[in-house]
Amino acid sequence: MNAEVNGVGEVIRAEHVSKRFGPVSALRDVNLSVRRGEILGLIGDNGAGKSTLIKILTGFHQPDSGQLHFEGEQVQLRSVTHARSLGIETVFQDLAMINELPVYLNLHLNKELVYQPLPFLRRREMKRRAREALDSIGISIPSVSAQVGQLSGGQRQAIAVARSVHSDAKLLLLDEPLAAMGAKEGSLILRLLAQLKQRQDIAIILIAHNYSQIVDVCDRVNLLQHGEITFDKPSKDTSVAELLELVHAEYRLSN
Repeated sequence: MNAEVNGVGEVIRAEHVSKRFGPVSALRDVNLSVRRGEILGLIGDNGAGKSTLIKILTGFHQPDSGQLHFEGEQVQLRSVTHARSLGIETVFQDLAMINELPVYLNLHLNKELVYQPLPFLRRREMKRRAREALDSIGISIPSVSAQVGQLSGGQRQAIAVARSVHSDAKLLLLDEPLAAMGAKEGSLILRLLAQLKQRQDIAIILIAHNYSQIVDVCDRVNLLQHGEITFDKPSKDTSVAELLELVHAEYRLSN
């Protein structure tokens, strides 16, 4: 398969992916793709299969059938560690950060720099790299020595994103990064996503329930219903009203 689509490199493609848990079909026949420099918005009601799909794309679950292609090559993601080694990073709602540690140590979590052969932390170098990583994607944090627990929700979310980008992510999956955030904090993450898109070197899949934010920040929208992608359209060609109507129509049919 050619990894170049319209001159822009395709990062990941899922073809006819299905997954069952006992008698329950979580995913039936999922076809999805995202390219470098593109943000794909993934929407769907609770139970539609979004979490299962994300766990397959991150190597946590294995699909029962179908194929995954990463940068044009068919791949079997054996584990989360394997997926991360390829450049697939995920930021979940719980962020997986340690509030009692400073920003720079959270950015280097499990990848701390140490002097050799003495196991002492290279704190000055980690602070420098942390500041560089934050500045490179426009994140304003007063001090990289500040404890993460002292920061706002938007700042913590931005740091979690920066940590993934700092790990040379090629595909970034964001699970509800705007959930429970106010307008000011949400705008920080939306600006960050816009800046990442301009870099043209990373593909992003954004899961969110706020359709207005999806339409504003994403290039394309996919709707997942009953384990299948039932809607795939450029954001500029759809609207919040259309997305709401699709979801409400499905709700009316199921009730």
